[in-house]
This record gives sequence, C-alpha cells and structure tokens, in this order.
Amino acid sequence: MSLLRTHRDFRLFWIGETINRFGSAISSVALPLVAISMLDATTFEVGLLTAAAWAPWLLIGLPTGAWIDRVRRRPLMLVSSAVSGLLLAMVPLAGLVPLAGDVLTIEFLLVIAGLVGAASVVFQTAYTAYLPTLLDPSDHAEGNAKLHGSASAAQIAGLGCGGLLVQFAGAANALFVDAASFLVALGCLAAIRFRERRTNAPRQAGAIREGIRLVAHDVWLRTLTIFGAVSNLALMGYQAIVVVFLVREAGLTAGTVGTLIAAASSGGVLGALVGRRTMRFGTARALLLCELGLPTLALLIPLGGASPWFYLVGAFGVSLGVVGGNVVKATFLQSYCPPDLFGRLTATNAFVNYGTIPLGALLGGTLGQTLGLTPALWITTAGVPLAGLVLLASPIRGRRDLPTHQGTGVPGTTADSSRIRTA
Repeated sequence: MSLLRTHRDFRLFWIGETINRFGSAISSVALPLVAISMLDATTFEVGLLTAAAWAPWLLIGLPTGAWIDRVRRRPLMLVSSAVSGLLLAMVPLAGLVPLAGDVLTIEFLLVIAGLVGAASVVFQTAYTAYLPTLLDPSDHAEGNAKLHGSASAAQIAGLGCGGLLVQFAGAANALFVDAASFLVALGCLAAIRFRERRTNAPRQAGAIREGIRLVAHDVWLRTLTIFGAVSNLALMGYQAIVVVFLVREAGLTAGTVGTLIAAASSGGVLGALVGRRTMRFGTARALLLCELGLPTLALLIPLGGASPWFYLVGAFGVSLGVVGGNVVKATFLQSYCPPDLFGRLTATNAFVNYGTIPLGALLGGTLGQTLGLTPALWITTAGVPLAGLVLLASPIRGRRDLPTHQGTGVPGTTADSSRIRTA
C-alpha cells in the first residue's frame, strides 16, 4: 500500500501546487473579465491576452529546458512563484492609483500576462523535472494521479470562486487571491526538506539540439508531442473565446460563468481517477480512450448559446479526457526518459505543445471577431476529437501498453536512442 499521504515532502509539494492551481483558476476567469468589463476589449483582444500568456514557451522554452538540466530545480520554482505573485498583484494595484485609466490598459494586461507566462515557463519546466526526483519510481503513477486530481479539484473551486469574486469584489481585485496563492505555494516549497543532488552536467552547446533530437528520433515521444500540439491548438482555440461566448451570446453573469466553467472542469477530478484505473487494462488503450473517445463531446459546446447544459456536458467530457490522458502520459514519460535528459525533454515537448497555445488563442480570437462566436466555436471544437487521429496513425493504435523504457517497442523507430541515453 502506498504511503504517499504520509510522505512529508510530497504532501507539502502537493498542497502548494494545489493552492497554486486554485489561484491560477481564479485568474483564468478574472483576467479576461478585467479586459471585457473594465476595458471593453474586443474578442480578438481577449484572444490576444491568452496568447501573450503562452507565447514565452515559444521564446524561451527550449533554452530553459537545457538550463534546468544543469541546475537545482527547487530554487528556480521559489523565485518564479515570488515573481508571479508580485506581477499579478500589480493589476489590482494599478486600479488604486490616481489616473488609473492611464495605467490599467489592455497593453498593461498584455505585458503582465507575458511576464507571468515567462515565470510559468521556468516553474513548469523545473516542476516537471523535480517531481521524479522527489518520489520513488513505483510511486510515480499515484503521485501523478494525486497531483492531476487535486489540480482539477482546485480548478473547479477556483473557477467558481473566481466568477463570484469578480461579481462581488470586481475583476481586478480577484487577482489578489491568485497573487496570494503563489506566496503560499512558495512557503510550501521552502519547507521541503529533500535536497537535490548537485548536478555535474557541464554546459553543452548542443544541449537544445539534443532535446530536439531525443523527441524527433523516438516514435513514441514524437507522436505524443505532435498530438499535444494539434490538440492544444484546438483546445485553446475555443477556450480563448468561451468566456466571451457565455457572457455575450448566452447572456450569463460573471458569477454564473464561473460556476458553469467550474462544474465542467469537475470532469478533471474523475479524469485523474479514470486515467490511473484504466492503465491496468493497458496504457496505450487508456490513452486512446481518454484522448480520442471522450473529447468527441466537445461538439456539444457550441450549442451552449441555446442551453448552458450543452456546454456543461461537452466541456465536462473534454476535461475528463484531457486530465485522464495527462496522467497516462506523465507516468509514461517519467519511466521512459533518462533522468538527466528530463528537463530537455520537458522543454522540447512544451515548446511544441505549448507553442501552439498562443496560435490557438489568436485563431479563436480572429475567427470569433470575423465569423462570430458560435461559428468560431464550431470550427475550433471540431478540432478537439480530430486531433486524436494523430494517435490512430501511430504504432499506439495496435498496442496494449506503451513501452516502459527506450529501446523497446517498434524496431527501427528510436534511432540514436542508445547514444542519447548515455548523455
């Protein structure tokens, strides 16, 4: 029986990350509502705001991964948490200064979103590489399930609270809660007793190329990376405009929007359980169920203008499938990738996966501005289940399980893997 609940350091890590996700969920509702309600932003500007938050993955994602493989990860997570908290607090503070109308502008929000996004690149890359060092390999699956499940639960609470906070305290003031959550997460990280070993890995001019080569030459990593990129393009395409859709097309209040999105996100809690439990029937089969079967419900989302229930069911199914698939993928990557290359793998994977997020946000905003919100949602939500075709076109389709380490699986598809493993 696993003792993760009594694992002090993991418990602190778990609590800090859960609180962090709670605050971030509040911001995901509050920030676009600041733009909509206080600045009368257009649909395109709201999409641009989402794009700014994810654009740093394209700009600094790859060098960050190479850098993190050479240093201790926890200090970077501490600094990035502190920076994110201070930046987010600047938004409501800007509303308190004289001539606030000259300070709190869409340009100001874009700068804040971009800088917080850059801090998130450092934190997320370090976080992904740090977790496998904190737990024994036998606990990775349970650890991932707990983190993803609690993150989904925190998102539900944060989205619901975010809508209510916006309605009763104002959109800008709601961001104070997210700023505080980063400081609480910082305290939890600082209290962890586990100390990473010093890395002796020298600085390598080809470190970034090595991470790219690791993904490009391995069929399993390549497939999951391409799938993530296509999937995120579609997911962010509709998520960037769905708040605008629910406010302007469905006619819902800020509090109702937050509650509705929170209820839809509850699928993620079930998804964490589904992802872990279905792995016993085969990790490849579990991945196909989560990433191809369940997301077809996304096609109900554009009907939300007629009834919010359509949005609720569709978004619930997407959340369930995405989180379940993330648990399967995270467990696979932690066992499959050599530890000394994990930072570079994370950065390369994120560069491609997260790099399409700002493109998806711009796509959603542009389509919403030119075609209208409902047609834009039909186009972007159709891409969610279609992204699963990438998995069907790969060797994953005919397997029960994904391989557990490099060099296994489909012959001739992991070129140079033995050389990469020894780096």
